[in-house]
Amino acid sequence: MHMALACAQAAADAGETPVGCVIVDETTGEVVAEGRNGPIGAHDPTAHAEIVALRAAAARRGNYRLTGLTLYVTLEPCAMCAGAISHARIGRVVWGADDPKGGAISHGPRFFDQPTCHWRPAFEGGLLAAEGAVLLRAFFRARRKGTAA
Repeated sequence: MHMALACAQAAADAGETPVGCVIVDETTGEVVAEGRNGPIGAHDPTAHAEIVALRAAAARRGNYRLTGLTLYVTLEPCAMCAGAISHARIGRVVWGADDPKGGAISHGPRFFDQPTCHWRPAFEGGLLAAEGAVLLRAFFRARRKGTAA
């Protein structure tokens, strides 16, 4: 999660919402991919940290199925990212800060609990949640004041 927090800081430094993601093969300890939020710079509404990391992991593995991998992300995934995680068949999802407004795993639609969800990874939230929340609060506080994060 520390690597995901570094990705989140890089996103903030680029003027993007500070969310970072790292995908790890827990068997080998290999970091398969990382991503940071980038919809503004990429002009791509799907360029959330999780999607960026999933794309990189799939390219690296040469397969869109990413079974057995763990996805670490600094903020609870939204519905779009939860859907992509399910389609990729990620084995486990670990997030930092909860997102009561936009989260879709333990909040909102509870995506993985839906009967239409075809793949349900193990998941847990709260890992280094305070650190991720501090980045998000500082970023949005600066935006409200009209200054850079």
